[in-house]
Amino acid sequence: MNKPLRHVWLVVGVLFVLLFTSTTYFQVVAQSRLNANGQNLRTTYNEYGRHRGPIVVDGEAIANSTTSGDTYGYLRGYDPGAMYAPVTGYYSVVYGFSGIERSLNDTLSGEADALFYHRISDILSGKQGRGATVELTLDAKAQEAAWDALDGRRGSVVALDPETGAVLAMVSAPSYDPNQLASHDTAAVQEAWSQLNDDPDRPMTNRAIGGDLYPPGSAFKLVVASAALESGDYTADSVIPGPGTYTLPNSSSVMNNFSAGRTDPCGPDDESTLAEALRQSCNTSFAQLGVAVGEDQLATTAEEFGFGQRLEIPLSVTPSSIGTDLDDAQLATTSIGQYEDRVTPLQMAMVAGTFANDGVVMEPQLVQAVRTSDLSTVAELSPKELGQPLSASNASQMRQMMVGVVEDGTGTAAAIDGVEVGGKTGTAEWGEDRAAHSWYVGYGQVDDQKIAVAVVVEEGGYGSRTAAPIARDVMEALINP
Repeated sequence: MNKPLRHVWLVVGVLFVLLFTSTTYFQVVAQSRLNANGQNLRTTYNEYGRHRGPIVVDGEAIANSTTSGDTYGYLRGYDPGAMYAPVTGYYSVVYGFSGIERSLNDTLSGEADALFYHRISDILSGKQGRGATVELTLDAKAQEAAWDALDGRRGSVVALDPETGAVLAMVSAPSYDPNQLASHDTAAVQEAWSQLNDDPDRPMTNRAIGGDLYPPGSAFKLVVASAALESGDYTADSVIPGPGTYTLPNSSSVMNNFSAGRTDPCGPDDESTLAEALRQSCNTSFAQLGVAVGEDQLATTAEEFGFGQRLEIPLSVTPSSIGTDLDDAQLATTSIGQYEDRVTPLQMAMVAGTFANDGVVMEPQLVQAVRTSDLSTVAELSPKELGQPLSASNASQMRQMMVGVVEDGTGTAAAIDGVEVGGKTGTAEWGEDRAAHSWYVGYGQVDDQKIAVAVVVEEGGYGSRTAAPIARDVMEALINP
């Protein structure tokens, strides 16, 4: 072979090596980076061109995909939209996804590892690939009852099955229409996005599990009472102090026994039983009780209820918390649900559910089952214990005290004929010259039916007047005496 021909073969060989190397690099090494590039329209069309699985409540799809007749292939639709939006989230060609659409994207798109054999079966049979169906634990009647009862006021309602942790209702208001963000009209989507993000009422925040967490107010007294019982030094009949006012330790600040500046004592001789203090929601009683129980016992009990723990239900839940390294004045204020106490409505529903489940708190879960298009079950809800903050006997004492609150205390508006209802109201101060947040936390049970519920209405005032009736409506939707 002459010299010029060898040069030609050398050049051709080098070109083949470069071609092989570049092809390998772009198809293997750089594949993930290129697929993630927002300017790669092929990836976008591939993502939105799949038939996405539905999200289902009580057998009805609340999120579904239909053919769009455009380059994207399918359009995501939500019906009813706003009532479920904090749970479903949105699926947008402009802004991505949120909620269940995000946390279970691989399942809904059909790309999850658990669906591998199903994908292979579709390919071999020539079927079009489809995502899996996600069945939620939500109960349509409870969800609608909570949505209607809030009636557009800022706040949230969460209802749980105390024995399984299944989330039966999760409402956050105000909400938004996810169809506006799922549209393929990018200009309209961008306009809707701007309006939603500029809205001071934050309609895209799921108040049930995140956002700016709430002070629980007197609803937190349930945790303090539980800590006192678990310490072994108290029972429901233990006599505790309850003066009309209480000067905080090492401070000149004075705490009144009741809201609106009332300074009535909690009982004769400035004393009452623990049960009576809870029924009347005596601030001075629980402030002093918290100091006597101590920060360590209170923190341990709160942690067992789920405070400080990160949960994926599969939505990500912001952990609830109380202050740490507290002096006695801070501990006293913490014990009436103020100072640095910050909670989600989900956490407070977990607290209520614990008493109805003999002292065991269950991990909350939003997904009942995942099924393929041929109805094969991929996954089902499996109840999981999260902790046991109090014994069964102490849980029974808590139920008795909470029933007293509803029968003849601050929670009478939550009562339901023929149903055992126990609860605790709360009126949580949170800012100067701002109305207090309204709380109700409790449970209802009759025969084998049980439900735990937490309601917060922002700036709703007294929990007895605003939140308790909402809780009653939700419980009535689920419990049939």
